[in-house]
Amino acid sequence: MNPSIVVFDFGGVLVDWDPRRVYQHLLPDAAAIEEFLATVCTPDWNVKQDAGRSIAEAEAELIARFPDKAKLIRAYYAGHEVAVGGAVQGTVDLLERLHAKNVPLYGLTNWSGETFPRSYWRFSFMERFRHIVVSGDEKLIKPDPAIYRTMLKHIAAPAEQCLFIDDSLKNVDGAKSVGMHAVHFQSPAKLEADLKAFGLL
Repeated sequence: MNPSIVVFDFGGVLVDWDPRRVYQHLLPDAAAIEEFLATVCTPDWNVKQDAGRSIAEAEAELIARFPDKAKLIRAYYAGHEVAVGGAVQGTVDLLERLHAKNVPLYGLTNWSGETFPRSYWRFSFMERFRHIVVSGDEKLIKPDPAIYRTMLKHIAAPAEQCLFIDDSLKNVDGAKSVGMHAVHFQSPAKLEADLKAFGLL
């Protein structure tokens, strides 16, 4: 069965997110930024906020460990709008083409429930989605099969009717584990080819 419903990830697919931008004027050079993000505000630390931990708790935990870096730690989320650089226009164009064909569109994102609303209002394409599942609100995170099942409850359609798009292979595999079609996002051009192959464009 070809899918008739499309579920988009956001970061790296529709939205360009990079915390390095926050520190361009706070740290002396690119090497210092990389070291800070590898040793202090790490991906493993950030993902706990995506899974529902509060920003206040996250900051307090790190500042206790790195008191001399308190200002830099607080900048991570204070500068969230800077980290979210803008839309990936090529992907947004594909989303608009799907919307024009009346394809039902949904969003499923690993994102802090506290920061997601700041970005929701920045991007008009967010209005195209019938529902968006945000990991930080659900206290669940991709690739846990439970978050895809939560998405499917909102869609109210069989998993095999859904195509999930994500730039993370483990998240793509998570969607497949519950019976959804899924593709690994690499570029808008590749996604366009995938959507055509599924008969959606």
